[in-house]
Amino acid sequence: MTEMESTEIKLSGISVSPGICIGKAYLVDNGGVDVVERYLIEPSEIKNEVKRFKSAVKRAKDELRAIIDNTPEDFRRQSRILETQEVLLKDKMLYGRTIETIEKESINAEWALKSVVTGIKSIFQNMTDPYLKDREADVVHLSGRIMRNLMGADQVNISKIDKRVILVAPDLSPADTSQINLERIKGFVTEKGGKASHTGIIARTLQIPAVLGLENATSLIHNDDIIIIDGKSGHVIINPADETLIEYEERKEDYDKRKAIINRKGRLPAETIDGFSIGVLGNMELPGEVVSVHSAGGEGVGLYRTEFEFMNRERFPSEEELFDSYSDVVSVMAPMPVTIRTLDINGDKALGPGFATDEINPALGLRGIRYCLRRPDVFKTQLRAILRASTFGKVKIMFPMVSTYTEVIESKKILTEVADSLEKENVSFDRDVKIGVLIEVPSAVIMADLLASEVDFFSVGTNDLIQYSFAIDRGNKDVLYLFQPLDPAVLRMLKHLAEVAKGRGINISVCGEMASYPIHVPILLGIGMDELSMNPQSIPAVKNMIRSIKMDDTRRFMQTALKQTSATNVYKLLLETYGHLLPDKFDIINNDE
Repeated sequence: MTEMESTEIKLSGISVSPGICIGKAYLVDNGGVDVVERYLIEPSEIKNEVKRFKSAVKRAKDELRAIIDNTPEDFRRQSRILETQEVLLKDKMLYGRTIETIEKESINAEWALKSVVTGIKSIFQNMTDPYLKDREADVVHLSGRIMRNLMGADQVNISKIDKRVILVAPDLSPADTSQINLERIKGFVTEKGGKASHTGIIARTLQIPAVLGLENATSLIHNDDIIIIDGKSGHVIINPADETLIEYEERKEDYDKRKAIINRKGRLPAETIDGFSIGVLGNMELPGEVVSVHSAGGEGVGLYRTEFEFMNRERFPSEEELFDSYSDVVSVMAPMPVTIRTLDINGDKALGPGFATDEINPALGLRGIRYCLRRPDVFKTQLRAILRASTFGKVKIMFPMVSTYTEVIESKKILTEVADSLEKENVSFDRDVKIGVLIEVPSAVIMADLLASEVDFFSVGTNDLIQYSFAIDRGNKDVLYLFQPLDPAVLRMLKHLAEVAKGRGINISVCGEMASYPIHVPILLGIGMDELSMNPQSIPAVKNMIRSIKMDDTRRFMQTALKQTSATNVYKLLLETYGHLLPDKFDIINNDE
């Protein structure tokens, strides 16, 4: 989508990291190299061709290792992404198949690599899960690095940029982003990637404005063009008019001032004016993100997504690998709690394309606790690692995608078996680890009273709960208007869950996107949530909102809010009652988002 006024062009992409930056564009030429055409290799030269490919892979591995070793301390927590790519360099689906193609078809290494990568990409593109779909980028980045080495081309080196710029690229690999110097790079724009991509994750961790998925960015933006990134709205403005520049300079100044003030108060307690304490925690999916949760003032980890450890592999991770990751996170956060969500994937797809299954609708298929109960061997390995990590701090275990009472009983039975086996082996762990369920489907809401009798806490995943309750695909733009966190149906479900939790004496939290917006805080507190868990960047602003309101007021407010008939009416009521506490428009979401 473009809007033009004189030379000004406004583009809309995917907002992945909030903030505003204004500066000159710097185009990164990492779009790949022209591949040598296919040609046949004489039988006597096949061994040398394989050796040439192996040498290119070895150079790629050495380059990644050098980047990891030379990564500044502030970026070191992201090195695990690059280490995962190191492993991929020896993965059978990329490395092994390319060698096999050279040998079987007697063709040059460049063409064999291109052929294998094309096949891998087609498998990834057919996946519906956005996180898994974004893993295609890992294969593309690595194959590009190998291809450049095969052809003797120069590798992209962002660390050599010596001026203040905004990066514009077809895509940025984890290796690229790990070389970013925050004194030089103000923000970045890419044509590919999304919220779940490594690029998006790193942008949020580094807290620099970024807009991804901006098609044709590299053809519309030229070197030294003045551009504006609005990381909250997902807008990028090229060659802004003078009045636009003035407007965004003022917005940037206001945003930066407010963010600095709020961040300074991030470690203050999240306590309402009338003395009620609310737990404010962080969501994370990479082990290194625990640092961001801690530094933002998070009072623990309310949702540790564990799928990353299982991505892009030819085998399941071992107990020791998982234990190392979990114990690191728990140790850093101790004595504050870490809630570890057990594996939530769409079948074997987490292992990479070589293990993909053909589910017509993975969102309604073998995922979450369903998959873990189908594969108790995988489930037990993860549970053993989690229990062992519990000796390093306070650990909670959360089962995802629970839809029946029986699933909870079966999961607890397996957990008991694992605990008993560890005891027999004289392995230390916390026998009193709290167990909870992630409420994501309507059946779990309806059965909440029975579920509450078997667990220590509820956590509500509002993203999926809304999707499944309204029968919508969040990736379908035609029905996205129905994705409304403030819809009365959603509020009534949350109210019911909170009442059940209180009646049974268990804790309840929200860990979905709904908890990330300060404007939603009065709703969630008034409903009766004990804790809110969110992306680390949102923690200071949400805590600030909590400190600005009274719990008694929110309860009275909810009596009126629950009588509304539409999300629009609830939203208007929120703004009328609490909008004055959010002078920064960046803290207010549009009702149609």
